[in-house]
Amino acid sequence: MEKIRISKLMAERGLCSRREADAYIERGWVRVDGVVVSELGSKAWPDQKITLDKQAQRRQTSRVTILLNKPVGYVSGQAEQGYRPAVSLISASTRYRVDKSPLKFEPGHLRGLAPAGRLDIDSQGLLVLTQDGRIARQLINEDSDIDKEYLVRVQGKIAGNGLALLNFGLSLDGKPLRRAQVEWQNEDQLRFVLQEGKKRQIRRMCEQVGLKVIGLKRVRMGRIVLGDLPPGQWRYLKEGERFL
Repeated sequence: MEKIRISKLMAERGLCSRREADAYIERGWVRVDGVVVSELGSKAWPDQKITLDKQAQRRQTSRVTILLNKPVGYVSGQAEQGYRPAVSLISASTRYRVDKSPLKFEPGHLRGLAPAGRLDIDSQGLLVLTQDGRIARQLINEDSDIDKEYLVRVQGKIAGNGLALLNFGLSLDGKPLRRAQVEWQNEDQLRFVLQEGKKRQIRRMCEQVGLKVIGLKRVRMGRIVLGDLPPGQWRYLKEGERFL
């Protein structure tokens, strides 16, 4: 057994992101077996108890997570090639009118707001934007077990064993894909449930079995569904709502 960086242990335990851990350590808000740790790069044994002081806990609870129905034509992250980022849709005027969260929209809610999971420019549907590193890690970490569900409209003739391959047996970038759940919804629409999110994964999977994606919509991430949220509008993740 070897000692591990405390920031890494904190991220692995879901306490916060590694970046947040370093910030908390610098402020003296982290304790290992009850002893304050304030030096970056400090290490601990894997079985030691790590706790956050109340200041760090208050900072975490003040961070917001926003659910957006991203339309086609917006990029998930930073603006590129003249296209607007999805975060530019977040304003008081575009908030879903039946959002039941008691939070009042403030410009500070946009600070540090980042997408947790890709949704490419040609795709629409549920996009999670968060200030909370714990939620980001939960959704996009390589070992995440959170399902992402998509409705995918396709053209073309699928290969004879294409549906079986979409479920399991394809590789991207030289690496085998995790098992998926793929089934026909109707004659030109597939339902995908994945636990990973490689770049343009569904489009590239479909190409390998003779299909072209002409429409893609993400409708669920874990227990959070898009529901009746209109395109281009958003709501806050409510207290008590969980992805897992």
